[in-house]
Amino acid sequence: MILAADVGGTKVNLALFDPERASPLRPEQLERFASADYPSLEAIIGAYCHSHGLPILAACVGIAGPVVDGRCQGPNLPWSVDLRDLQRELDLDNVALINDLEATAYGLAVLTESDFCTLNQGLADSRGNMALIAAGTGLGEAIIFRGAGRPLISASEGGHCDFAPGSAEEIELLRYLLPSSPHVSWDHLVSGPGLGNIYRFLRDTHRAEEPAWLAEALRGTDLAAVISELALEDRSPLCCRALELFVALYGAEAGNLALKALACGGITLGGGIAPKILPALRRGGFMKRFVAKGRMQSLLAEMPVRVILNPRTALLGAARYARLSLPEGNP
Repeated sequence: MILAADVGGTKVNLALFDPERASPLRPEQLERFASADYPSLEAIIGAYCHSHGLPILAACVGIAGPVVDGRCQGPNLPWSVDLRDLQRELDLDNVALINDLEATAYGLAVLTESDFCTLNQGLADSRGNMALIAAGTGLGEAIIFRGAGRPLISASEGGHCDFAPGSAEEIELLRYLLPSSPHVSWDHLVSGPGLGNIYRFLRDTHRAEEPAWLAEALRGTDLAAVISELALEDRSPLCCRALELFVALYGAEAGNLALKALACGGITLGGGIAPKILPALRRGGFMKRFVAKGRMQSLLAEMPVRVILNPRTALLGAARYARLSLPEGNP
């Protein structure tokens, strides 16, 4: 079997895949582990393999963080990961460690139209580059370069580039964050923790009131999930404004990435947040900021923009990457 892993900031998804199975790839023995409950990724993989006991032909781990020389210390991970340790744990040479957005990019090829929601139809260039942006525990970005041969997928850490305010209010937001974080990146705002930062800024600068019931609802919970839920249900003006600003900033940075990649083949939103806030993304604030790039507005308006709805895309991509490494690998 092929072993595939999707390692996020808080969880690890593992599954087995039959390399002989014709498309579509289908995960078997899918399990989810809380990262904080284990001392290492090798411990998680060891526990999983002990439970299932099947021989592994190849393995691929997609991980949220930069992979350099076979090693990753992700900004939101509780431990570092080394490819050599994974090879020893599995007693296998054919193991790959790649960025999670790179894995997601490999997964795009096995998705169907039903796995996407379109925000902007655009005019896709079949040979044009594509880009991926994914808000979750952090902000991931990747570029897919397309030409005459097989697409070349480039992982990046673009989410950690400097945040660039686009309005007077956003300049105030930057000033609000600077005392606690001398380097304010897009990751500080376009992510789950980022939505919390936006909420606190709006609350602390008295742009909307936080009633007692709301403060109680947010105590000791997943802040981003509760803010999003209350905003989508229109139960809190403060939460509504926080989500509105979050969506605008998401659109602004997606537009930045689209320009850097010249993503005439389209840009895709991955990650766990976008599918949960689709109504907010569809209202227009995302695309308004996406195209608001001065002389490049008409170029961006023609780029297709889609949201991935399939939560297993990175896992499928890791499995596809591993299958391609086999002698009879089938893209």
